[in-house]
Parts: sequence; C-alpha cells; structure tokens
Amino acid sequence: MARIAVIGAGMGAMAAAARLAVAGHRVVVYERGRTYGGALGRFERDGFGFDTGPGLLPLPAVWRDLFVKTGKEPLEACVELVQVDPSSRHVFADGTEVSLPNASRAGVVAALDAALGAGAGRLWGDFLVRARETWDRTRRPLLEEPLWPNWRVLAEREPYPAVPHKRLLRTRRAGTLAEVGAWELRDARLAALLESHALAHGLDPRTAPANTAVLPYMEYAFGVWYVRGGGLRELARAVYERCLARRVEFRFGAEVTGVVAKDGRVAGVELAEGGVTEADLVVSGVAPEVLEGLCGGVPVRGEGEVPAQRGGASRLSVLLALRGGRPAGTAHRTVVHAADRAAELDCLFGAAPGMAARPTVTVLRPDDPALVPDADHEAVTLSAVVPALGGESDWATTEVSAHWAEQLIDVAERAIPDLRDRLLWHEVRTPAEVAADTGAAGGAIPVPAFAGADGRLLHPANGTRTQGLFTVGGWSHPGGGLPHAGMSGALVAGLVVEGPEFRGSQ
Repeated sequence: MARIAVIGAGMGAMAAAARLAVAGHRVVVYERGRTYGGALGRFERDGFGFDTGPGLLPLPAVWRDLFVKTGKEPLEACVELVQVDPSSRHVFADGTEVSLPNASRAGVVAALDAALGAGAGRLWGDFLVRARETWDRTRRPLLEEPLWPNWRVLAEREPYPAVPHKRLLRTRRAGTLAEVGAWELRDARLAALLESHALAHGLDPRTAPANTAVLPYMEYAFGVWYVRGGGLRELARAVYERCLARRVEFRFGAEVTGVVAKDGRVAGVELAEGGVTEADLVVSGVAPEVLEGLCGGVPVRGEGEVPAQRGGASRLSVLLALRGGRPAGTAHRTVVHAADRAAELDCLFGAAPGMAARPTVTVLRPDDPALVPDADHEAVTLSAVVPALGGESDWATTEVSAHWAEQLIDVAERAIPDLRDRLLWHEVRTPAEVAADTGAAGGAIPVPAFAGADGRLLHPANGTRTQGLFTVGGWSHPGGGLPHAGMSGALVAGLVVEGPEFRGSQ
C-alpha cells in the first residue's frame, strides 16, 4: 500500500483518488479551497441555483465506468442523469432557427432539411460519417490510452478523411475545421453550426485541425446529458461521496506549497501550514505553471516531451434570475450565433484579443425545480467565450465586464424575447472567478487533445521526469472537458497500479 498525496480536488483528481483507493492505496487529497469539484461550482442566491462551470455532460460512459469500477452503486443510483431533448436549438445570423434532436442522426438530418432547405441534412449527415471515422481513428490514442512515447506520429497526421476539393485546377483537402465547413458543408449556417462546437471550447475554427470534427460527432452519437436535482455540481458531489466511501481523506483549506523530491523521486509535499507530509507518490491536479512553482522552478517535463499548453480562452457567464416559470417545450440549450462570425473570430483570436459586439452566446434554461425558489421563477445562464486575463485583455474590469454582460443579455433576447421584462437580478462571472475556482492563470480553460496541428493541441503525458510524480486533469493528457477529466483519472490510476506497461483502460 502506497501513501499517495493528491494536489487539488478537481474532477480528474477525484477520479484518480477513488480508483487508487480501490486499488488499496492510502490517498489524501489536499485542496487549497473550501470545497471540491474544481470548475464544477455552484452559485446560489435567493433560492436560485446555477452551475458556474459546464452545464451539460457529453459521453457519460466515462463517469459510469468510474462508478462501476469503484463500488456497487452505479452512477444513476447516485444522480438523476437525463438526456436533454432537443440537444440544442440554434438561432442563426439570418434569423433561421433549428432544433436538433438528441442522439438521433436521422432526426437531425430531417430537422436540418426542414429548417435550412432540402439537401442540408444530407450534407450534415455525410459529414457525420466522416467525423465518425475520425473518432474511430483517434478515440483510443487521444482518450483511452496513455500518451504514446512516439507522440509525434499523432502530431504529424491529420486523421479526418476530408473530401477532395477542386479549386483553380488544384485538388486540396480540408486541413482546418473552417475549411471543412466551407468546402464540404457549403452553407453558411451549417458552417456556423459546425464551428460553434470548436468555439465553445475556446478554439479558433480557422486554425483548429479538421479532426476537431469529433466534437459534434460525440454529441450526436452519444447524446447530451444533464444532472437533474441541482445541475452538474451534483456530479461533483457524487464523485466526492464515492471517494469518501472508498476512504479517501480530504483536507480542505490545505495549500500545498512544494513537492519534495529526493534523488529524482518524490518524497512528499510541503504545506502552507508548515512541515512536510511524506508520500510515496504525488498526483498533481493543478495547472502546469502552478506545478512548476511547487517544484521550485525545476522543469517537470523532459526534453522532447509534449510541452504544457499555456494561456487560451476563458468564459464570461451571466447568471439570470427571472420572474415567471419556464415555458413548456423550452429548449435546454440555445446557441445564438454571432451576427458577423468572421469579425467575432478576428476579435477573439487576433493580435490584441477582445470581444466582438454581439458575440455567439449560449443560453442554458434547465428544467430543474431544484434551481428555483418555486415554479413561478426561472434560472438562466448565458455564456460566451472571451480571452483569458492578462496581456491585452483588460476587459474584465468591473465597468467593462458589466458592459459585456449587458451585451450578452441583448443577444439572448433573440432566444428569450421577454427577457428584460422578466429579469429580477443578474450576476456576472468573469475569468477572474474561473481562475479562483481552478487555479489556471488568467482563468484559461484547457481544450481536449487533438491530433495534427504539429502537436500544439496535444497535452503532456500523465507521467513526469520525476519518478512517482503524475499529473491529472485538463492540463495533461487527454486534455480538457468532463469526459477527458474522468479518463485522465483512469489513466493515472492505471499507470500507478500497472506501471509503465499500462496501455489503456478498455
């Protein structure tokens, strides 16, 4: 039995802790904050409740597997997991609207034909076939297996089977997601639908590799889910309670200030309260720059390894308390697309990142009595991708963030026409709050790992150059997102229990 110190109580860290405890190890989680869950936070006021992180869950099989492997009670016995139907409603720049059924390719094809015109559904359906092939090629190396030692193979190959495109006597294949939309979907609204999946993760579709096509595929193949009874924060609660049931010890308000190593191997952790706690293994669930500081500035990664990603996009959220109940038949999620998509991308990902006027806004309207004081009120969350704090991104001052909150509310009126008449109050959450919840510099949100693009969207391996030190969570393989966080926990546990020969959880 090894003594294992886990730094941070995020979702990936707790997933690793539960699995390691089941394997017979003594696991202690040190969390500098007062609660668990990392990005899966909750804001409450006047009887209203809001998720402050992700509001929907793709690929719940990852978390089902965790509960199967760590106890007798399945996930559904611990939370009320429900499919969201429709999976999303889209309001395009030209006023066209479409609601897309959940996990139904035929239903999506029919809905697109009806809303966008005959043939639109076929184009999208054919694209999903290619996206499925991409998923089949990348699922194991990018989600279910430890990062390959020869990771450059993943960096150099584009697994998306693009359709040849003839232009000016030349035949080309799409190398970016934007090219997939322009060349293969051939409809500005379908392209906006496709690109919105990348943008939601803080990716510029003009530079994101074509294999980011797996993002919409995952949604349409495996569905989109919600945890009724309090939102996705309830998933964090269930994982925390599973850890407790497996005798994982949590120490909140316990800030780790250093990782102690002797002769190239970890020996314990230093705490702000003083002293060193000995440990045979350390699992770090903090951002890379934080871990480097804990290691005294000594590089965590060796030469030739995938470097840690730095910076990135963040999220601005506006939490709305509304008078009047949620109308029957309301879509859980509505995406209101930017009036000028190119201008929005130029602002977000240009040399001096900022926000475009009337950006793409996601509107979440959960059907969940646990989030409202009574049936005569509604809790709504608006969100938009924004630059992380730092550099030229000074928009997050109080005055500027308030201005952009008003912009998001203006855009959301296209989805909720009577929004301002119903508004009781609103709260604004900027990247500063994201940084406080997660510890990531500037409130940056990590993206999932993708192939191609010279490896710039890969994340470092879960092992490090220091023996016994492992990394877990969104800033290491396989990257950001709730499914990926759960898989990072499974991969770290596999590497600890089985050693370097571990080749995957499936």
